Amino acid sequence: MFTIIWKFRPRKDAAASFEAAYGPSGDWAEFFRTGTGYLGTELLRSKDGSYVTIDRWRTEADFERFRERWAGEYALLDRACEALTDEETPIGRFETVGTEGVV
Repeated sequence: MFTIIWKFRPRKDAAASFEAAYGPSGDWAEFFRTGTGYLGTELLRSKDGSYVTIDRWRTEADFERFRERWAGEYALLDRACEALTDEETPIGRFETVGTEGVV
């Protein structure tokens, strides 16, 4: 499994809209669902008001194919969501290891 993690700090007046856009049923997740290999999104909120998104894909290649195929639409949604945040920081891109025997 391939995972992409981002940290966000939404604008104080945009927390609800941010959650609606970035949550597991939000705009980004709905968009990603059009891609082969998309497994889901988690949205985590910290007590300090920051958030972390965790997007899971079957493989990195699945994600990269999605980005190539929908590059224009991705850029449009990204621009639309910029108004919701004061800060957006990529944490990293990760591959799952040691999954043999995991149920």
